[in-house]
Amino acid sequence: MTMPYYASAEQVMRDRSEYARKGISRGRSVAVLTYADGVLLIAENPSSTLHKIGEIYDRIGFAAVGRYSEFESLRVAGVRLADVRGYSYNRRDVTGRVIANAYAQTLGAIFTEQMKPYEVELCVAEVGETPERDQLYRLTFDGSVVDEPDFVVMGGQADAVTGHLRENFHAGMGLADALKVGVDALSAVSPATAGSGHGGHARLSAEQLEVAVLDRRRPKRAFRRVVGASLHSLLGDGGTAPDAPEGETHAHTPSQPAPGTPAGLGDPAAPDTAGGTAGSGEGPGPQG
Repeated sequence: MTMPYYASAEQVMRDRSEYARKGISRGRSVAVLTYADGVLLIAENPSSTLHKIGEIYDRIGFAAVGRYSEFESLRVAGVRLADVRGYSYNRRDVTGRVIANAYAQTLGAIFTEQMKPYEVELCVAEVGETPERDQLYRLTFDGSVVDEPDFVVMGGQADAVTGHLRENFHAGMGLADALKVGVDALSAVSPATAGSGHGGHARLSAEQLEVAVLDRRRPKRAFRRVVGASLHSLLGDGGTAPDAPEGETHAHTPSQPAPGTPAGLGDPAAPDTAGGTAGSGEGPGPQG
């Protein structure tokens, strides 16, 4: 009689961890940073439809790396949980901590009970009324959750990007400065910019980036994607707004928003016009 295959629990968990880490490391990096007026989410993502960054609820954002189908199913589940909880109780009862705890339980159960773990790493970001109340929760494939200060980096060469941010990040930066620091950190390790110049790295272009903000100044939905003229203006690559003095850029206000750019980006007095169109990723509920 043949003996059944046996592996110790320790070996099984080690193999699953190594499998998940390899899958995550193959993805392009994502950085989430706090800035003076909220939280900035930046991903190296040339796709205009397969989003790594999304909205969970009024003041809660989501960023992920890894296998798209897996983290997208988690994002949709988070949106549904937030909607049900907000409808059943109160919108103020939907917090980043609640969403992060639900993700941690789900990922932990999948890691221990299923043969294949999820190859994902997540960040749940919540913008507070003041910078001190901003929350960044980082979740790993095994359900571990950590409350990170200032910034979170996931996927790809996360250690190298984190080291670059430690050297250049400081609290209270404006949006343009925070975006520059984040993009420079991602560009320094990106294969897409390798070999530029004298063996160095060029900066990632607007077409290679996915950028969004959680703007605390907005009275309702804080999440906004930054695309088109607004993103070019922030990056300083020629996308200045008309009527601006030479050399000056308006970080939040594109004069002619490109398709998919919400009107009044960053203007607290502007009405919430984020209804969007089908497939724009700006309407309520699941995106992309």
